[in-house]
Amino acid sequence: MSRRSTPAGVLDASARGVVDYALAKRAALFDLAAGRTRQADVCDAQTYLLRAAHYHGEPLDRPCPVCRHDRLTSVTYTYGDCFRSDVNGRARRSDELGALAREFPEFAVYVVEVCPECRWNHLLTSYVLGSGEPVRKRARS
Repeated sequence: MSRRSTPAGVLDASARGVVDYALAKRAALFDLAAGRTRQADVCDAQTYLLRAAHYHGEPLDRPCPVCRHDRLTSVTYTYGDCFRSDVNGRARRSDELGALAREFPEFAVYVVEVCPECRWNHLLTSYVLGSGEPVRKRARS
């Protein structure tokens, strides 16, 4: 199996169901440059996403595609039935994903690009990680 690299720099051979949103990002930036979209429509990061970028974001080696500021970061979120409700949808550092993939059967990962200066944000990629073991049914209480 070949190794895949996500934009956040995570190398993981077990990544499956990879979706790259580069074409959607390109279209959004093209529409912005052509004047069909206002900057306020694409630079609309919510406060929670900006906080996640500040505390959990990982710097990217390219400038923001809108304002050209060099503080562009990626934020990685994990979602899955295997997580407790209080940690489902949590922002995580990419170096945590390997341990989570070995511990849990299956969960989704979403990587979002965020610029704290102009509030640009765009989903970069999504994929599934996990051991692949069948999920055990939880007993009803």
